[in-house]
This record gives sequence, C-alpha cells and structure tokens, in this order.
Amino acid sequence: MIDETHDPQLRSWVESANSEGCDFPIQNLPLGVFQVRGEERRRLGVAIGDFVLDAGAWLSGETLNGYLELPRTQRKDLRREVSRVLAAGAPEKPLFAQADCQMLLPAVVGDYTDFYASIHHATNVGRMFRPDNPLLPNYKHLPIAYHGRASSLVVSGSPVRRPCGQLGEGRFGTSRELDYELEVGAFIGPGNTPGQPIPVNRAEEHIAGVCLVNDWSARDIQRWEYQPLGPFLAKNFATSISPWLVTIEALAPFRVETKGHDVPILPYLRAVEPGGFDITVEAWLRTRDMGHAVRVSQASFKDMYWTFGQMLAHHTSNGCPMRGGDLVASGTVSGPDKENRGCLLELTWKGTEPVRLPNGEVRTFLEDGDEVILTGYCMREGFRRIGLGMCQGTIVGNGQV
Repeated sequence: MIDETHDPQLRSWVESANSEGCDFPIQNLPLGVFQVRGEERRRLGVAIGDFVLDAGAWLSGETLNGYLELPRTQRKDLRREVSRVLAAGAPEKPLFAQADCQMLLPAVVGDYTDFYASIHHATNVGRMFRPDNPLLPNYKHLPIAYHGRASSLVVSGSPVRRPCGQLGEGRFGTSRELDYELEVGAFIGPGNTPGQPIPVNRAEEHIAGVCLVNDWSARDIQRWEYQPLGPFLAKNFATSISPWLVTIEALAPFRVETKGHDVPILPYLRAVEPGGFDITVEAWLRTRDMGHAVRVSQASFKDMYWTFGQMLAHHTSNGCPMRGGDLVASGTVSGPDKENRGCLLELTWKGTEPVRLPNGEVRTFLEDGDEVILTGYCMREGFRRIGLGMCQGTIVGNGQV
C-alpha cells in the first residue's frame, strides 16, 4: 500500500539521501546489522543516504530476527516513525558514516530455500543439456526449488573460496568452472504453524523484505552430482547476500502484474493481487587486471515466472513450517535476451561463447581474483529510486581464505 512514506517530494535532513541516484533515500529506509569499525558492539541500523542511523530506539537485539517476527502492521508503524525522525525539519540525530561501518548478516537464518523461478533461465539451461526437451513438464505447474545450506550464507564482501569436489568418476579436485548466480532473496517474517499452509493471497504478510543473493555454483561438480536428486556440494560451499533488508513496504510503488501463465495453475497458486516487483538487477565483473568493474548482464525481476507469494504458498502447501528469518531465494534472474542472462553458464552458453572484457581478457567461468558485484534498484516515474545496495564477493584459491 502506497502512503505518505513513499511521497517523492519527501526530503531528509540527511543531505546525501536527497541526491538523484541515491540507493537509500528517505523513501527506502532499509534495515541492517552493523559494527562501527574498532568496536565489538553489534547495532541495528537504518540506511539513509551515505549514513546509518542507529535503530536502538525502536529495535533491540543483535539481529533483525525480532523485527522479522513482528506483525506487518507493526513493521509499517515502525517505518512511519523512522520516516518522521529522518524527515527534513526534524531534530538531527547522531549518524555513522557507512564507510566507517562493517556490515554483518542481517539475521540468523534457520533455513534457506533456493527456487528456480525464471522460465528464461530454466529454458536456457534445459536447451544446453536437453535440447529436445528443454523445459520439463512440471515447470509451469509448480515452483521448483531445492533446500540450501544456511550455515554457508555469508554477507557481501566476504571472500569466496574455490571449492573442491568430485569432478567425475575417480576424480577429485578443485572446481575450474566456478560461476555466480544473480538472484533476489526474500526474508520471511512471521511464520506459520506446522501443518497450516500459507494462502497465496496472504503470503506477503509473511514476507518482511528482500535482498540480493549470489548463489555461487561449481558447474563441474554440479554436472557430475546433480542427478537424480539435484544440487548439493556444487552449491552449499557459499551463498552471498547483500546486507540491507529492503522492506516489502518500500517496494509498494513497484508492484507489477507478472506475465500470464500459458497453462492452468492450481487454485492454491492463483493470486488476486499483482505479485511481481519491477526490480532491475545487474551483474558486474572486475578481474585483477581491471581498474573498474564492467557490467556483464542486466535483467528484470518482473520477468520471473513465479512470484515470491507463489513460492511461499507452494513451500508451505504440504504444511511445512516457516520461521522468522528464513530465507527464500528466487533462483537465477534471467530474461529473454542474451544481455539478460544472470550467470556465466548462460552468458557463455556452457563455455562455448566466452565473455570478452574491455581489457582484452576473456572469461568462460570465474578465475581466482575475479570480483563479482551484484546490484539492484527500482525505478518508476513519479517515485524516488529505491536501491537494494550491492552483493560483492571475490574468488580466492582453495586454502587462501
């Protein structure tokens, strides 16, 4: 629901929040967990412009789990209060420069589920490995997913160690086909009682906000192990997430209808209200020999085949209990064109079409020292830009972390 906190004319006494292109204007107000460099204390904070406001006046604890478990009405009330405190004309309060803060994981994540919600990604991957039957018959009827590993979630900026694993019959070694996956994640708010599904039309009452996700993938390990039960060691060595929780309320102006399904879906997946979000996501790459990162892909979250509401409704349709702080990821966000492909597996078409970088280097998969930066933002005429920040990780050789 759009309210006074989304007013594009609203300005903050924090001047950097009023600049065009700012990820964190007063209309955003994402939440995170941070430490001031040199201190051990963990604080809950709100990003505003280039600064962080300590949220201790409203929230307690060292993680956002308590906030995530609040009813949606209370989360909305908190947003309005923080907006009033940061609005132009309100008394100024102490702030911390983001450059002086170390960001931490926003919540203790009990469970992590990764979906496969982009029909463009699923079709592209299917064409590579099953050219005669790229999209399996169940894809258009239910959101496909696998259970990830919460213990290997890391915050943006953490180095990513190149994993080892089985590479084929009688072969064990270091992965040479390391890839990123450009995804959007949703943090679960209040959970559900075991055995009680979450209806699709009430699913967003249980979604507190979103972040960026990089579900790093070792394609050579994955190729050998993923049949018949799906990804395992090729995925669970590291998953990076951006540090700021952009609330579901901040995204209200960017809600969109998703593209229609061309086959009937079951009633428990049919939503009344639009469940898509117009979020532009980008992947940037910088090698050791490059002075700055270059964008290698751009896609839109509105092109996803399944919405977060449908993912959550399906996830709980068998009575599976969700808990505050659980993370649900969308799977690779891709689109209809080559520049929309959200991972190197797609961009290079399984290594046969290398990505050529401006300095003359080429990549089929990631090399040691490569830095991947994911970014995301929402834009709509008549509203301020809302940014998701960034999700960054650098590949290091095995044993170097």
